[in-house]
Amino acid sequence: MDKKTVSKIRLFLDGLILRMEENKPFFSDITVVYKSGTKDFTALITYEGDDTVLDYQAVRKKVEKAELCDIICNEALKYDDVNISYNERGARIVINHERGKVSLKHEDNTGNKLQQSVVKVGREYVVNPAIAKDLLSEIGILAKNGKIKNDKIRKYNQIDYFVELMQGVLKEIGERDEYVILDCACGKSYLSFVLNFYLRDVLKKKCSFIGVDYSDVVIDASRRIAKNLNYNNMEFVKADLREYVPPKKVDAVISLHACDVATDMALALGIRTGAKAIVSVPCCHKDILRQYSYEPFSAITKHGILKARLADTLTDGLRAAYLESVGYKVSMIEYISPLETPKNIMIRAVYKGKANEESKRQYEALKRMLNVNPAIERFLDGTDKTALKSLVKDWDNFGID
Repeated sequence: MDKKTVSKIRLFLDGLILRMEENKPFFSDITVVYKSGTKDFTALITYEGDDTVLDYQAVRKKVEKAELCDIICNEALKYDDVNISYNERGARIVINHERGKVSLKHEDNTGNKLQQSVVKVGREYVVNPAIAKDLLSEIGILAKNGKIKNDKIRKYNQIDYFVELMQGVLKEIGERDEYVILDCACGKSYLSFVLNFYLRDVLKKKCSFIGVDYSDVVIDASRRIAKNLNYNNMEFVKADLREYVPPKKVDAVISLHACDVATDMALALGIRTGAKAIVSVPCCHKDILRQYSYEPFSAITKHGILKARLADTLTDGLRAAYLESVGYKVSMIEYISPLETPKNIMIRAVYKGKANEESKRQYEALKRMLNVNPAIERFLDGTDKTALKSLVKDWDNFGID
């Protein structure tokens, strides 16, 4: 190969090595195949921690990133042809020299196009098993035959529809250099893994995820899954949501079926961190149930089941009013069919930057009328000292009911 040809390769390669650093959490490897006649000689470039490692001709050594282009190009001068494949999550870029011509090609390596039998619920799936096979297999949704397990259909519907509903929220957040998502009471983190796949592999957006939970068991499980999937843009932290401080600015706080006041912890953390969006599907509503009383409804609330159902509505209504009072635009929607789960109300809040005095007045009036002190406010002012140990037994199932 002559120097003029190698200089063309160098132009493309410089950009790939820069991308390698910029997209480090998503980077997999650079595979270089040198060709001489019928023989191939392969070099592999990967990260080992913060070090760049070159494995070539049975020698594995650390190299400076600034030297990579020279090393690859100088070696190319010794051969007839070369194929350089840059691989990262969701993308492959190939520089190829063959028969005197240099070409650059972008490919999508999201996954294999598989023929997949999926149980339909009247809509198209956002995270299609045909392209998310590795992910859905790792989190236990798909069986070995590539089909959704019968006992996981409900779970799959929940997480896929959550991601679909997040599309509108992401539009309201607006474009970001990097989307930072905080998953509160993350549990086994199914939601974060699937949303991560959607953002990075489908939308090709740069993103990072932080999962927070109080259970060692689920944090260890989430870390293990992330490692198996090579999802290096995720971290999982054991922490008390009431005290946790994210290491960087958060764009969206999410929680799915966090039990009782754990939902309020997530909402309060979203407010405290100034999250642009907060999206939550609550689970259980015992806090307000234990507190509220309203004499005009005594003929109704004397029946325990009716008092509990009314508490569900009051709890989420108070949460929405408080979010509005501190500057969020709130919408309440039916998250998924009640046939899938009775816990199917989604709270979507997008920050608009201006407190709503009317909502504050209504919220305060409701508190007085019902004789309640909502948890969301207690967690923000620091007056709630609830022992987390009493909740931990429920937290192993956080993330998906």
